[in-house]
Amino acid sequence: MTEATPFAERLADLEGEALAALAAVETEDALEAWRVSYLGKNGRLTGELKGIGALTPAERPQAGARVNAIKAALETAHGARREVLKEAARSARRIAEAVDVTLPGRGRGVGTAHPLTRALARIEDIFAGLGFSVASGPEVEDEFHNFEALNIPAHHPARAMHDTFYLPDGRLLRTHTSTVQIRFMEVERPPFRIIAPGRVYRADAPDPTHSPIFHQVEGLAVGEGVHMGHLKATLSRFLEAFFERPLTVRLRPSYFPFTEPSAEVDIGCFLCQGQGCRVCKGTGFVEVLGCGLVHPRVLERVGIDSERFSGFAFGMGVERLVMLRDGVSDVRLFYENDLRFLASLR
Repeated sequence: MTEATPFAERLADLEGEALAALAAVETEDALEAWRVSYLGKNGRLTGELKGIGALTPAERPQAGARVNAIKAALETAHGARREVLKEAARSARRIAEAVDVTLPGRGRGVGTAHPLTRALARIEDIFAGLGFSVASGPEVEDEFHNFEALNIPAHHPARAMHDTFYLPDGRLLRTHTSTVQIRFMEVERPPFRIIAPGRVYRADAPDPTHSPIFHQVEGLAVGEGVHMGHLKATLSRFLEAFFERPLTVRLRPSYFPFTEPSAEVDIGCFLCQGQGCRVCKGTGFVEVLGCGLVHPRVLERVGIDSERFSGFAFGMGVERLVMLRDGVSDVRLFYENDLRFLASLR
């Protein structure tokens, strides 16, 4: 076989084509595809090796030696290209992972208390300044302390206002922290002023204004000669301190089984300055809590002389107060643990 034979020419062309294709390979996957195409079991060089049988006996030794030489050259070139690609990958990784020690350090985020925790602490501080102490009680209650002692007997229409979580043993998750007031009055004698903050539960479907778990602060003051003027003055002082601005406060007649008379407390809308807007529904006022003078029957059920003593009580939703103060539109945001939202509240 001479160098001018078609077989020799094909080998030369194949070698040149393979080396050119190898030089264009940029990834390890492409390199493996090149190896299979030219050096694999069914590759093009292997196909040429099988064609040696068609040559004359005199041509075969030289042809076989030429195929083996090309195979060795391509394998060497393949190994060299593999090292180039590996070094390129290592270099890219070093660049990507490089640390510029001259850059300023990155500060780590500082954790804070949850907005509701901060609001509860603020409420407690304000009422402490008004002479109130903090009382607590169980979240799992019985019907007497949650309903009967608060002048809400069985089948009373007011029970329909409380979608209650009942437990298998007949107890329930408290629907308000008024239960704490009853337990406090069972063991303490007037005069006293307390607030009862804590979690409460109602079987409400979650929506922008309802949650099955939320927080309340109930307040109670009992003594001789306690009247509605004391109640309004106390709530006015608290609301102005909580919202940090002068407010117009009004008491609007309402009904609660455990107070008589009862009232809803409204504040002048500080978004529209009483002119009427979407938040206050055009009234110029926003409802913030309920209150009233303690019903004599409630005092009598805990052994307090209603002829001698009187008192006032109030209850507020902590989430609602924070939503009004900070412009939060959906109560569910307090429980979704979005750090961006939680950090946005003061």
